[in-house]
Amino acid sequence: QVQLVESGGGLVQTGGSLSVSCTASKTIFKIEDMRWHFQAPGKQREWVATITADGRSSYDDSVKGRFTISRDNTKRTVLLEMNSLKPEDTGLYYCNAVAQRNYDSDWRDYWGQGTQVFVSS
Repeated sequence: QVQLVESGGGLVQTGGSLSVSCTASKTIFKIEDMRWHFQAPGKQREWVATITADGRSSYDDSVKGRFTISRDNTKRTVLLEMNSLKPEDTGLYYCNAVAQRNYDSDWRDYWGQGTQVFVSS
């Protein structure tokens, strides 16, 4: 079974820093893009950042300059380092990967269960 497991998150004060990480299970054959998404309480899930398999990253304007996405292909992990956090960054952070389960499988999106970040004012 393909799994993405997030960790990290927690409580931080405004202006503080926090990291969330995500590890993909070894049952995945190949991973392309890895992404982070954010869902504020009562709102739709939104894209935050993407990193390609060769390390190219892109960010939503709301986090540009504050968040950094990175990955370790050997460990199958993707990390989101969050700095200068604001109360509006409070919510669930979801990991997402575009991956193949087997060499002949279709590419599809896989999702983690989400990890909570709370930024106090």
